[in-house]
Amino acid sequence: MEFPSGGPAISTIPSVKFPTAPRDRVAVASYPFREFIVGTDHKNGNPAIELKDFAGHLSEKFGVRKIEPWSAHFPSINPNYLGQLRTALDRARGTVVNIAVDGNHCPYASDRAERDQAIAFSKKWIDVAVAIGSPSVRTNIPIAKGDAKPNLQYLADSLRNVVEHAAAKATVVHLENDNPLSEDPFFLAQLVEQVGSPWLRLLPDFCNTLAAHDEDYAYRAMDAMFAHGYGICHVKDSEVNGNGETVHVDLARTFEILKRHSYKGYCSIEYDAPGDPYKATADLIEKTERYLA
Repeated sequence: MEFPSGGPAISTIPSVKFPTAPRDRVAVASYPFREFIVGTDHKNGNPAIELKDFAGHLSEKFGVRKIEPWSAHFPSINPNYLGQLRTALDRARGTVVNIAVDGNHCPYASDRAERDQAIAFSKKWIDVAVAIGSPSVRTNIPIAKGDAKPNLQYLADSLRNVVEHAAAKATVVHLENDNPLSEDPFFLAQLVEQVGSPWLRLLPDFCNTLAAHDEDYAYRAMDAMFAHGYGICHVKDSEVNGNGETVHVDLARTFEILKRHSYKGYCSIEYDAPGDPYKATADLIEKTERYLA
């Protein structure tokens, strides 16, 4: 393989060495603990946990050291803070398996300047991932102002630009079935096929689609998502939908889909329903280990 501009060789495909033991495949997202982690969502009266201490905190509470931090929980992304974060992770023997990145600029907007801002934002977080040793990022697709329907061509062009940068950094970019308007699972699968890069993959969230559609649609969506999965999925057992109703995931059915697609990546616990996230997370960790065995 040639060395571009005298630098290290660029791999043509991702080659993350995922663990095989069920316990070692479990990670915990910081998002469910947003009322405890220092930041805009921290709730008065709760203990205040710094993001850099989150891996150590999880180790004490659950015996899990793999984390998936949310971009909103980073107090800074300057090199000094990222160095502190990596030092704290090393001290706790912690690992970042993915960064869940949420931005405000739309990568399929008709305005080119808006698309360029979205591209630059994603590239910036890919560099953050490299700095803290994360093998991947999950970037979001915000709805374009005045036009909810995604433009496949604009979006594919934007993501090719992002993925080219990611591939040069050996970092995988994931897309999640989150917003039902701009991140529909079947549309995302079409998008990945359109871009045609092994560095762009999907992040199956167990419950987001179930909260927006009926069961038949939701589980077919899981099949489509895991067909393009790679490094990270979000394990949930329930979620409150837009009508205030709690929908429940058939975990056995979803893990069966996961196994059918020979998914080898991490299972990130992302409890997202009312109640104590600590108790619910412990329960989901136990169930995830059991279903992965």
